[in-house]
Amino acid sequence: MKKQISAKKNAHHHGDLRNALISAGIELLNEAGVEGLTLRKCAARAGVSHAAPAHHFRGLKGLITAIVTRGYKLFGAEMNQYIAAAEPDPKSRLRGCCKGYVQFSRSHKALASIIFNKANCFEDEPEWQEAADAAYQVLVDICAPFKHRHDRPELTEIAVWTMLEGYVNFERNGVINDGYRHSTQLHIDLLIDMLCLEVASD
Repeated sequence: MKKQISAKKNAHHHGDLRNALISAGIELLNEAGVEGLTLRKCAARAGVSHAAPAHHFRGLKGLITAIVTRGYKLFGAEMNQYIAAAEPDPKSRLRGCCKGYVQFSRSHKALASIIFNKANCFEDEPEWQEAADAAYQVLVDICAPFKHRHDRPELTEIAVWTMLEGYVNFERNGVINDGYRHSTQLHIDLLIDMLCLEVASD
């Protein structure tokens, strides 16, 4: 056991400690929520001294910012994966994006619950903003082919986003229970149909 811990510490000291602490933070977040997240616990989980996180983050808020940054990157990647697997027409790609959104929320419940919560007071760091913008750009691109009311594409984006966030919040809070998960694609199709989106002509 001592050899394993020593090996872990050596690996971290060679430049990957920051990522290891972020991964440890996500594990703790999944186990106990944001209330159970502390720098000391992250250090212990990563197998390093309690003082180590101070070299990489400006306090707990700095760690949470880094976790949220990682979360946005995973979020964007999940949506893009499902979009890539969809048929090339705009509505199929939109369905793929929606499925990726829902799947991310299921696979990363705690992470999904904090990335859109400004109450966590994320630090204004370029990396976080870039990751958030990149994830939102997936939604922008997927909504671009449709007609927009009042020629305002952001209205379409917000309609899709709020529809999805409402759905995953219901799932997360048990309003939609696990017994309905086999119907997810049907739910997504019905919700998209209710938006009455039309593909814009060239």
